[in-house]
Amino acid sequence: MIRVCTVIDLPPGEAVRVVAHVPIAVFNAEGELYAVDDTCTHQDASLADGWLEDCRVECPLHASSFDLRTGLPSGPPAKRPVRTYPVVVLDGVVYVNTEAQQDVA
Repeated sequence: MIRVCTVIDLPPGEAVRVVAHVPIAVFNAEGELYAVDDTCTHQDASLADGWLEDCRVECPLHASSFDLRTGLPSGPPAKRPVRTYPVVVLDGVVYVNTEAQQDVA
């Protein structure tokens, strides 16, 4: 597992980018924590820099939107999903389990 930050350092509505085998974005969506590949599947842009609304993040370049729970895009221009990762909180510290990535077909 990769240490991300403390829960206090990731308030609701915010995101943080961490470097792993690939860059990963961790989001606090209304108190729920989600982790997905940070790079938009349409074009090389950081999803951590995007706009968070409910359980969706919108890419800052071309408005592709991804469901943080499933990684699925809502529609064009992105057609491929991003991978999701389990998030664990231990003693107030946020971790991402990168070995348990969940690929979406």
